[in-house]
Amino acid sequence: MAVYHFFAVCPRTLEPILAQELQSMGAQNIKVNAGGVLFEGALSLAMNACLRSRYASRILLRIATRQYYDSHDIYDMAHVLPWERFFDVDAKIRVDITAHRSPLESLDFTTLRIKDGICDRFREGCGKRPSIEKNNPDVRIHAFINERYCTFYLNLSGEPLFKRGWRVEKGEAPLKENMAAGLLALSGWTPDQPLLDPFCGSGTIAIEAAQIACNMAPGLNRSFAFEKLNIFDLQEWQEMKEDSKAEINLHARMQIRGSDISSIVVSKAQANAQRAGLQALLDDSRLVLTQGDARQVNAFSDTGFIVTNPPYGEQSNPKSATVASMMKNVADNLKKSFSGWTAWMLTSDRKLPSQMRLSESRKIVIFNGPLECRFFKFEMVKGSFRNKKADSETA
Repeated sequence: MAVYHFFAVCPRTLEPILAQELQSMGAQNIKVNAGGVLFEGALSLAMNACLRSRYASRILLRIATRQYYDSHDIYDMAHVLPWERFFDVDAKIRVDITAHRSPLESLDFTTLRIKDGICDRFREGCGKRPSIEKNNPDVRIHAFINERYCTFYLNLSGEPLFKRGWRVEKGEAPLKENMAAGLLALSGWTPDQPLLDPFCGSGTIAIEAAQIACNMAPGLNRSFAFEKLNIFDLQEWQEMKEDSKAEINLHARMQIRGSDISSIVVSKAQANAQRAGLQALLDDSRLVLTQGDARQVNAFSDTGFIVTNPPYGEQSNPKSATVASMMKNVADNLKKSFSGWTAWMLTSDRKLPSQMRLSESRKIVIFNGPLECRFFKFEMVKGSFRNKKADSETA
C-alpha cells in the first residue's frame, strides 16, 4: 500500500484536536504545525478525512518539494512533475500560491510560470493544454514557497471543508462550521450533556452538536475535488459513504437548544437544520431552535453547557443598547437562572468578563477568521459571583 504525505489546514488553535482526530482515523507520522497538521497514510485516509473531519478546512496532498533559486527553477519543477498521473488534460485547473519569506519579486509572475510549466508538459505529451479556470476549477493546485523550498499540493477537498452543504441561510455574522465544532471540543461538551446557544444565529453550533450526537459525518451532503482525480478509487469512496450513512443514529438522546432574538434568523436556522438531515430531532424537540432573548432565557436542566458566540463590536451594531450593557443583563440572567451550568463565550472583546462582572476560570486565544478572539469559560454559581483566579492557557 502506497503511503502519501498530506497537510490538513485548520483554524489556529484547533491544530491539537485536529491531530487527535486524524490519529483516530489511522493517520501516521503526525506533526502539528501552525495552521494545520502534517500526516501520512493511504489515499483512503484522505477520503475519510474529507468525509469525517470536523475541524479541518482543507486536505492537501503533497506532490513534491524542491529547493529553488528563482522562478525558472519553479517552472522546471512544475514542468517535470507527472501531472498526467493525477488528472487529464481536459481538466480545468487553478493555481494558488502562498509565500513566506520568499525572495521572489512577483508572486503573480511565479503563478504564471507554474501554469506554464504544467500546461507545457501536457502540450508536449498529448498536444493539448489544460484550460485555466478561476471560479469553478476541476483541479486546484497549491504552491507553498518559503525562502528556500517550493512545495506543490493538490487540494483534495475543493471547496473548504467547513462548507458542509447544508447552510444556505446565514445570520448576520455566521460562525464557520469547523470553528463551531472546535468550540464544542475545546469546551469539553459531550452529547450526553444539555447544550444551549442563546445567540444561535444561523444555528451553526447547535447543528454541529446535533450531528456529532447522531454520529453524522459532516461531509455527507457535498462533493470533493478528489472525485475528479485519477488516483482515487471511486468505488471505494462510494462504499465509504454508504458505511458512514449506516453509522448515523437519528434516535440518539440529546438536549440541544438554540435561541436568538430575531425570529427571522431562527427560521433560517431551522431551515439549515432541516437541510442538515435533522428534521427528526426538530420534530421531537431533542433539537430546539426558537426565538428568545438571551437576557430572559431559562435553564431546561439542572446542569449543562452554554457554548455561544455573542455579538461584539466587529459583528454587531445594536440600536437599542450597547453590547456591554446587554451582556451585563445576560450575565445577570445566567447567574439567576443557570446555577450549576458552565458557560463558554467566544469574543474579540477582552473586556467581556468585566462587562459581565464575571471572572473567567479559563480563557483560550483563538482566531475566528482574521479576528484574534478569547474563548472565555465561566462557572455559574448561586448568588453573587465569587472571583476565581483565571487559569489562562494564554494571555
